[in-house]
Parts: sequence; C-alpha cells; structure tokens
Amino acid sequence: MSLPLVIDYEHGISSIDAQFHRPRRAAIHLIVEKGAAALVDTGTSFSIPGVIESLKQKNIAIEDVAYIILTHIHLDHAGGASECMRFFPNAKLVVHPRGASHMANPARLVAGAMGVYGETEFRRVYGEICPIDANRIIEAPDESRIDLNGRSLLFLDTPGHARHHNCIYDERSQSFFTGDTFGVSYREFDVNGLEFVFPTTSPVQFDPVAAHASIDRVMGYQPRYAYLTHYSQIANLAHHAESMHYLIDAHVEIAQAAKHDETNRQAVISNALSKLLLQRLSEHGCRLPRAEIDELLSSDIRLNTQGLIHWLDHPAERFKRL
Repeated sequence: MSLPLVIDYEHGISSIDAQFHRPRRAAIHLIVEKGAAALVDTGTSFSIPGVIESLKQKNIAIEDVAYIILTHIHLDHAGGASECMRFFPNAKLVVHPRGASHMANPARLVAGAMGVYGETEFRRVYGEICPIDANRIIEAPDESRIDLNGRSLLFLDTPGHARHHNCIYDERSQSFFTGDTFGVSYREFDVNGLEFVFPTTSPVQFDPVAAHASIDRVMGYQPRYAYLTHYSQIANLAHHAESMHYLIDAHVEIAQAAKHDETNRQAVISNALSKLLLQRLSEHGCRLPRAEIDELLSSDIRLNTQGLIHWLDHPAERFKRL
C-alpha cells in the first residue's frame, strides 16, 4: 500500500488524501490538539488503511483518535465511518442528527447507493459499510460543540447540498471544515495562488435557497480558510463566496431553461454546465488542455446534472425539511 498524499497546515491541521478514484479528489482532514486527534470525513472503507499509516508516520496512536466527524453522510464523506469505528477503539462518531440513524443502521443508505451503482460497482467503490453502535454516536445539532482536548469545535447546520450537513468551525484556526457546502475546488485549477471553486448540486437534496443562506452563515464568522473535502484548504473566501452565489444561481437558471425538454433534458443541462464552467475557468486564467479539464470535471458535471434534474422533478421537496 502506498502512503497517501499528506499536506500539513497550521494549527495541527493536515489533509490525508482519501485515494477516491484519483489523487487530490477527496481529503480526510486530521486535527491534532495536545496529542488528541479528530478526523473530519472518512473517505471510503478503502481509505482507512492509508489513514492509519499516515497516523503512524505522525506517531499518533489509534487510541488517541477521539472523534470521527462527518460533515454529512454521502458515501464519499462517510463510507469509511464504520471501518474507522472498528479500528479506533476510543473514537466517538459525531454526525448531524438527520444522519445519525443512517450510521446506526445503514441499510437504506446502502440500498439507495446500490440502486444507483449496482451491487458489484458499489462494493468495488465503497466496500463494506456496517452498522455503528448507537452508544458511540454523538448527534451534533445546530450550534452544538465538542471539546478536543481544550479545542472547541462548533457545529452549524448548513443545508443546501444536503439536509444532513454540518459545517464545523474551528476556533483555534478561525477556519471552517465545510464538506460540500462551500463547493468543490481542485488544486489543478489554481492560478497564481487563486483557487477556482464551483458548487456541487449532486442528488438528491439540492436546495439553492438554503445553499445561499449557508454560505452567508459561514462567511458571517469571517473565517481565514475553508477546508473542503474536495479538495482541502482554500483562502480568498470573500471572492469565492461571491462566485458560489453566482454559480448556484447559474445552475438553477440552466435547469429551469431545460425544464420542459423531456427528450434531451439531461444532455442540455450537462452541456450548459460544461460551457458555464469552461467559460469561468477561462476567465480565471486556467490554461490546462481541454481534455484535462473535461476529465477533471466530468464526474461533477454528471452528478450536478442528476441533482438538478431531481430538483426540477420534485418541487414539493424544495419546501420539505426532514
């Protein structure tokens, strides 16, 4: 097994590459405070051996992992949670209240993913997902806190990408771990130190009104950095918040323009999203070859298209709260 890419930042924060499909697509964040450790998001079950090896390299004992924190329960963020709980004997799992029952009994979560991928592909990508003892699960409602060896972590309910989504504010670093709330930012698109950020509207709970509100709520804390699961630390947050607001509205406009196209809607939306992001990347100064850009964006455009179609087809859910 090769050691995953690890990037060390200030204030005891590191990113560990989840090795999800390709390097630098999904990050697992490690927070260390006076010998105690927490992981934010887990990747898949196949990510955990690399996490354990990275902890060994940092001389962090598995017994010192106090918390496994999930921003939300989509499987690229939470698929490795049960494997973490198996390997880290003293860890508690911290999750949004709407996601806790799915961690204790993942049958519906697994069945839904298998319905999308098929069982063979699901097992190949995500491996085994097992129930987690409810006694080891901590529900983190809005404005709750946990203490990591004297370091306060604040949980904010931030729907928009998913109704079971928290962003975690770390007072020590004055930064947020944002999961998917603050979008996606692949390091390959950085130009002269400025990152490129775009929304993720993947199925099935995209809510643009809530997404705007969650971004504004995060920015209300005037954070220094955001740590995105896809992919890790970004600065320039005022610029990116403005861009996210613009792009969320642009995604909605693209979806609504294709609303009544029953035969080509998926292709129309997908092509329009590709054109939008290519134009924004050009304005950003990205000079990567078109083939490389397409490869980096293809999965996100496919998922964003699926999420927008679900949003169009389920208008009643726009006002639903579980």
